[in-house]
Amino acid sequence: MKFSASGLLFDNDGVLVDSHEAAIAAWATWSSEYAPGWDWNSSENAGVRAEDKVREHVAPELFAEANDRINQLEQDTAGQTVALGGAFELLHSLRPGIWTVCTSANVNLGKARLEAAGLPVPAELVSASDVKRGKPFPDPYLLGAERLGFNIHDCVVFEDAIAGVQAAIEAEAGLIIGVSERALLSDADIVVRDLTGITFDGETLVIPDNNRLR
Repeated sequence: MKFSASGLLFDNDGVLVDSHEAAIAAWATWSSEYAPGWDWNSSENAGVRAEDKVREHVAPELFAEANDRINQLEQDTAGQTVALGGAFELLHSLRPGIWTVCTSANVNLGKARLEAAGLPVPAELVSASDVKRGKPFPDPYLLGAERLGFNIHDCVVFEDAIAGVQAAIEAEAGLIIGVSERALLSDADIVVRDLTGITFDGETLVIPDNNRLR
């Protein structure tokens, strides 16, 4: 399949990199200290900023301390991150200025996970602290398109989480591509297994039919 587009906007965790086990370990430690009995490893938490989950589970006076704690725990495990299928080949084939990453992680964590996976860090990276509202609100993808200098309607979003797909829908992205079987539960326009074989020359996005799940 071929699609016309100006820019590509990628979620990071679950699309470009696999940081799931590292995140589970970090949140398990955090919850034992601040929210006993709460299990972070649920689909409803995928793609949501850490600070927003922290606010749900601690009193306001503990927020700064608890937020700093999860940030440190996740940073400590960032080195365990690896690239997902096709991400290394696709990102290294793209010229700067036509793609960026819109992550719910803080800027240090987002960069650390990309670097650990051997992926380039775009100058236009959008992180949790760059927006007032995180996913499922549209702000991260609207800002990503703005930083690239493109209209969001001319951009393709790659997401694996329901919250992220909802953010892309609210932003009115031109095309929303779900990544992995998890995305089959979302309202993404199409769903692919991973990024293997996908190419983009700045005008035409090509998606191999044999990589599509939906």
